[in-house]
Amino acid sequence: MKINTQDFYAGVLFIVVGIAFAIGATNYNIGVAANMGPGYFPLVLGTILAVIGTIITFKSIITKVKYPVGPIAWRPLIFIITANIAFGLSITSGGLISGIYALTFIAAFAGDNFKFKEIFILATILSVSSYFVFIKLIKLQLEMWPAFIVG
Repeated sequence: MKINTQDFYAGVLFIVVGIAFAIGATNYNIGVAANMGPGYFPLVLGTILAVIGTIITFKSIITKVKYPVGPIAWRPLIFIITANIAFGLSITSGGLISGIYALTFIAAFAGDNFKFKEIFILATILSVSSYFVFIKLIKLQLEMWPAFIVG
């Protein structure tokens, strides 16, 4: 029997993640639709994701076309995960701006073309936009710069 392996694995991943979120949501007060608790949204989202995963998995089994799964792209995987970890670490110790620059530059190594000027412009636009959205509009209490710069 031929199955669409790409869709099959994607569907199984959706099911696993959806079930994990739904189970994790049960640790919080669920509530009802009229009075939602903190666990309501993750429960509903996890359930929807698991249902979508089930549909994708079922369709992959009945499809006659076979698409092989290619090799794992290790370079993008490593750089994207590293960029997120670096952002999380640098935003707590170095501030929002340094976190965004670290995230942008490290994630840029995941691609084939690294152009410093373009990445610098992107990081600058993201930093300025984040400053206005999170600090000025939403008024989040985030450190903007590392402590040694602010003093």
